[in-house]
This record gives sequence, C-alpha cells and structure tokens, in this order.
Amino acid sequence: MAGSKMSVPLAAVVLLYVLLAESTHGGPEMDPYKILGVTRSASQAEIKKVYKRLAKEWHPDKNKNPGAEDMFIKITKSYEILSSEDKRANFDRYGQTDDTQPYGNGRYGHRHDSFYFDESFFNFPFNSKNHRDFADSKYTLHFNQYVSDVVPESYKRPYLIKITSDWCFSCIHIEPVWKEVVQEMESLGVGIGVVDVGYERRLANHLGAHRTPSILGVINGKVTFFHYAVAKEHLRQFVEDLLPQRLVERVTDKNDLQFLNSWHELNKPHVLLFDQVPAVPLLYKLTAFAYKDYLQFGYVDQGLSETANLQKQFNINTYAPTMLVFKENIDKPADIIQAKGMKKQIIDEFMANNKFLLAPRLVNQKLFDELCPVKQFHRRRKYCVLLITGDEETFSFGNQAFLSFASTNTKEVVRFAYVYQRLQQQLCDILMQNKDSAQSPPQVVILERRNAAGKALFKPVTAWNGSVEDKQRLVEELERLQKDPSILIHDAMLPELNNEFASMFIIRWIYASYDYLSEVIDDILHNNWREMMPLLSLIFSALFILFGTVVIQAFSDSSEDKQTKPKAKDGTKAENGSSGSVTTSSRPPKKNFVEVTELTDITYMSNLVKLRPGHMNIVLVLTDASKNILLSKFAKEVYSFTGSLTLHFSFLNIDKHSEWMSTLLEYAQDTMQIDADEDDGGNRKIDYTGYVLALNGHKKYLCLFKPVYTGEDLDSKSSEDEGGASGGRSRSSSRDDHPPRKSNRSRSLSTLQIHHKLDRLGLWMERLMEGTLPRYYIPAWPGLEKITPSK
Repeated sequence: MAGSKMSVPLAAVVLLYVLLAESTHGGPEMDPYKILGVTRSASQAEIKKVYKRLAKEWHPDKNKNPGAEDMFIKITKSYEILSSEDKRANFDRYGQTDDTQPYGNGRYGHRHDSFYFDESFFNFPFNSKNHRDFADSKYTLHFNQYVSDVVPESYKRPYLIKITSDWCFSCIHIEPVWKEVVQEMESLGVGIGVVDVGYERRLANHLGAHRTPSILGVINGKVTFFHYAVAKEHLRQFVEDLLPQRLVERVTDKNDLQFLNSWHELNKPHVLLFDQVPAVPLLYKLTAFAYKDYLQFGYVDQGLSETANLQKQFNINTYAPTMLVFKENIDKPADIIQAKGMKKQIIDEFMANNKFLLAPRLVNQKLFDELCPVKQFHRRRKYCVLLITGDEETFSFGNQAFLSFASTNTKEVVRFAYVYQRLQQQLCDILMQNKDSAQSPPQVVILERRNAAGKALFKPVTAWNGSVEDKQRLVEELERLQKDPSILIHDAMLPELNNEFASMFIIRWIYASYDYLSEVIDDILHNNWREMMPLLSLIFSALFILFGTVVIQAFSDSSEDKQTKPKAKDGTKAENGSSGSVTTSSRPPKKNFVEVTELTDITYMSNLVKLRPGHMNIVLVLTDASKNILLSKFAKEVYSFTGSLTLHFSFLNIDKHSEWMSTLLEYAQDTMQIDADEDDGGNRKIDYTGYVLALNGHKKYLCLFKPVYTGEDLDSKSSEDEGGASGGRSRSSSRDDHPPRKSNRSRSLSTLQIHHKLDRLGLWMERLMEGTLPRYYIPAWPGLEKITPSK
C-alpha cells in the first residue's frame, strides 16, 4: 500500500518534468491534446471534464511544486484553444494557435509575466508576489457597498467596474490592459470596482451585466457599458465620455470677461487652467466634475493666438500648467498654483481652500450648512456675519462696502455672507425681528448655529450703509465676540432656506435628458443583437398590439356605420308616421337594464343643480296612475343610449311636484307659449304626463319632448307589439267615428294611449345627441321649496 501511495506523486513529478522539458525546448511539438491528455476526437464534454480535473490538480494554491503555475497556464491555454471550434480547427490544420508564437517561446514560456491572471480566478489568491500586489480583492464590490457607497460617490467621481467570474478565460486576456488602466485612473481619482458574478449575482443583475467579461462605468448613479475593444486608449476615452459635456468652458480673449463676470450670477469662484495641450486634460475634467457645485471651470489653450492677451495679462509661464482662482475681483486672481506635474492631491487641496467667495450669497440650505456649520466643540465655534440687504441698485454701495470689509478678514472662525431679503423673507424676518414682513433697511447680524434642527444664537449689530462708522461698529462687535461669546443674546429656530436656483432645474433636466438619449442611441448602436433581442421583442410586441387595436377599431367602426345607415332610414320612416323606432347610440350599452332614479328633494342637488359640466339628466314626467306603463316604455326607448357616460335618467312625479314643473316652464317662456297654444281650444288643465325634459344643470337650459298620440286602437295591438304599425293619423280619425265601447275596453284604450305617448322618444333622443334640438335657457333652477311635496 505504501508503494502505491508513493507512486502517485512520483508519477505526477515525472509528468511535470516531461511537460516542462517539452516547454523548454518547445516549438510546434507542444500539443494542447497532449497537455490535457485527450485524443483528437475527444468531445467538448470530455475536454471540459479533463480540464476541470487538471486545473484543480495544478492550481498553484493546491500544488506547491515550483512549476505548478507554469503548468496551470499551459492547461488553461490548451483548454481555451480546444474549447473554441475555430482555434481547434486552426491547430488541427496548421499546428499553431491563433497567436503566431508556439507555447514554449517568449510569451507563454519563461516570460509569462505579461500574461496576467485574475487573482480571484477560482476564488483562490495566487501566492505569487507579483500578482498579490494587484489583487482584485482590493476592489471587490458587494451589493450593499455599491448602494451605500458607490452610488452616492458617483455624483462626485465616475466609477469603472469590471464584471468577471470563475472559469472566465476571456477575462484573463484583458487583465494586463485592465491593470494599466486601473493604475492610471485610480491616480486621477476614478473609482475602481470588481464584481464577481459567482458571488454577487444580485449586484450583477442590478447592473444589467449578463456576460463576462464586461466593463461598465457608473456616474450620477447611472450605468453605462463599454462596447469597444479592451485597449488602454479606448478605456481612457470611455471614462472621459462618461463625464458631462459642459463641465469646462473654453476661454479666449473674446469671452474671458463674460466668463469671469458671471461669478455674481452663479455665486461661485471661477478657475482658469492655462496649458499647452489643445485638449482639456482628463485630470482637470475629473476635478471639475468633483467640484461642480462649488466652482466654475474654464480652460485656456496657450497654443492659440486668441489667448495671447490673457497670458500676457496674468503673466503666465508657458513652460508649466498654471491654475488661477478668481473670486469677486476679476482683475487679480485670489490664488495660483503652477507645476509641471500637477498631482490630484495638490489640486484637491487647492480647490478645497477656494470653494467659496469671500462673501457669498446664501442661496440654499446646503450652502448655509457649509458656510455656517453647527457648533460641535467650544474651540470649533464658527460665527457668521450676515448682511441682510436687497438686490436693487440702491443697495450696491453698501454691498460693495461689505465685500471690501470681508476681504480684510483673517480670522478662520468668522465667515461673511449676505442674503437678499426679498428671496429669503422668512429667515430675514426672524433675524431682523421684523413682524410686518416689510422691506427693511440693510442690517448686519452675527449668528452662531447650535444644532441641525435650526436653533441659533444671534445679535443684530448695526444698520448698514457702508459708512466708516458702520465698519468701526462691526469691528468692535467682533472683538467683543472673541472675548465674550455670550453677547449673542437672542435665540431662534431658523427656517430652511429657499433654493434660489430651483428655476434652473428645467435646464438641468433638459441636459440630463439629452445625455440619456445619447447613451440610449449609443447602446443601440453598439450592443450585439443577442442582447438587444429582449428589447426589440418588447418594442415589436407593443407596436403589433397597437397596430392590431387600431385595425380592429377601424373595422368595428366601419361595421357600426353600416348598421347605423339602415336604422337611420327606419327613423326617417318613423317620422312620417310610424308608431315605433329603433335607435342606436355611439357607445353600446354597458348594462342589460336602465337605471332610472326619482327626482326628489334628496336627489335634486346631485342630479340637477350640481350636475357635472357636459352631463345631462333625462327626466320623464309621470303620475302615480301612469308610472308603471311609462317607465317600461321609457326604458325601452332610451336603452340604446345608456352607453353614454354623460346621460343620466330620472323621473318626476307630477302629482307631487306639479308646482315645480309649472315654475320651470314659466322660466322657459317659449315653451309655455307653445303649451298655451295647445290649450286655447279648451279650458282643461295642461296634462304633463309623458313629457320628457333634457336638463343641463351646468349651462342652465332644457330641451323638451312633448308626446304626440299616434292613434293606435286595440285592433292594431298585435301590429304595435311587432313594432311595425303605421298610418297612425288616419286610424285616429277613424277611431272617432266608432261609438264608445265597454268600460273595460275604455280602460284598455286609456292604457294604450298612455303607452303611445313615448312612441317618438327615440327619434327625439337621436336629435338630442346630435345637438339639433331647440334649447330653452332659464335664469336659474327653481328653488327647493318648489320641489317639496304638496300637502
């Protein structure tokens, strides 16, 4: 047993020696089939199985033999060749790989340092010192870390993230380039991250990375994928393209005054970089992005003749990049640095010391929090000298005097700022103790913030007009404050400041939309079709559904028109004397019944007076005796119109509310005149049974339907039931010639007369929907006392 155990490592050593000897004398004899120990007819499954076994056996962390790492590289390269059909066919035909060099020479022999392996490969860090210095574990990202750290920081610096995984052999090829790019970008301030799909599948899905290797950028919380060949120049350009386009303005002799004078409008210091290169350096762009909320950046190309006056004016050295910061005084820079190799740390320190103007305007709460921070310790007190003034021309002298006073300040514990009373009215009213919110003269206030909730101690110092006496009084108060902080005798809860730049949100939104559309177009142009298939499938599905809906709607509308034409002809015949009509509406009924409510003192307001604009209430007038008959006929006539969302149906009992009906028709004098004409022939009271009112509660008008009896008798009941009766008027005249019949026949005739009062209601409803009926406007709807039941 002991001998068999010893034979296994001995065989491994012998195999290693043979392979290393072949690699030393390598050439075309180095065969990937021999390295993996498979035949030329081996399937992909067999090759993969053997590769996994050999990779685990010869992994440098598991195998301590000196040549294990070299052997591992050869095994990996052999599998890469044999797993690719093209590379395998190329080797079978010509005896060489896609690389023009054999295994044993230079690149994959002893000089294998340029072929970098990801140290997280197989999730085991290599023991090699050369690789340990550049371990991907240093940049590994987790989901929570990405959400809590990377996304917020991406608003100040872009991130470059690599997506990798185990068994990713293409990832090995990009490692040398990735290493160089990371070393350069990290020194410029770009954030670096690595996501292992095997361990952070959630983060990979969140980023939208579905293949390895992938490289993406994150800026302002937005993810952009890299689509070009992995080269140092391409990745550098990719990082530069991530940045917004309007970060740095090019400045020449023609626009220098316009650029520098905008400090008052933007409330920011302005930075000018003078350099010989025509393109803006990437380090400067990254700095501009990091400090875009505090500073405005410009670039001067010293190689242009249009910048000669600027270089002469500020005495710029043409042999080294020069950076100037301008504050309120545009003729003289407030600070300057000049060096041949500007490092990020030097530039950051330079920017941090010049983030604010000498006396900036408080335009939002964020600036207020940074200029006047909350007191933390006794020795870290920060006092704010605040000038409350106006933006009119009359205040310019006092404002300039305050700025001049602030420029002489050398105390770090005192900050100067001013605020426009008109734009920050609540804050100014509290500090000036002004109760009537009226415009007050300029005043200087010293304050100290005590907590983040808004509590502050303050003291109004003096009214300010810029005189020598005002300046002297302010100096005395500051000296007293340094000796005795208790002179701030007033306390108050300060409100949150208004954001005076909120109106610029629309412009920023337009720029952001433009950048987003540009990225979408870029993604469409550079994504491969396999990745684009889900999106294209979604788009075409939506278009197909939309197109299908339009086609179906068009055919259904044409069929409805064809059905409406014969029905319209039937309606024309009915106008010439038919007793029934078949009507349609533009919208099919949604229910198989008609909802009719009674118009009472309870429903009066909702169904009439406060009826929504565009809605109408169709009211049938009836009596207790005719209620059942008329409601049944009314429902049949208006059923086809119940699909309209603007029509409501009600009935009014004339036995209870006759006074309201009379008052309503008195308002509509034209209607009453017609009724009076009908009553001239007799002394009987007007019978409103069967009348139908179309009431528009919002516009205060009505349309009136008056029943016209068609003269149907009992003999024609069967034909009436079939809806095909005609010649009503002649039958009416013939009915008068017959003698009266029995009482039960009289009751049936009376019922029949009531039933026929609504025969032409369908045609009237069609005209109502067309808007061709006469409208009777009224000054106001009758009051509630007219709707109450009579005793």
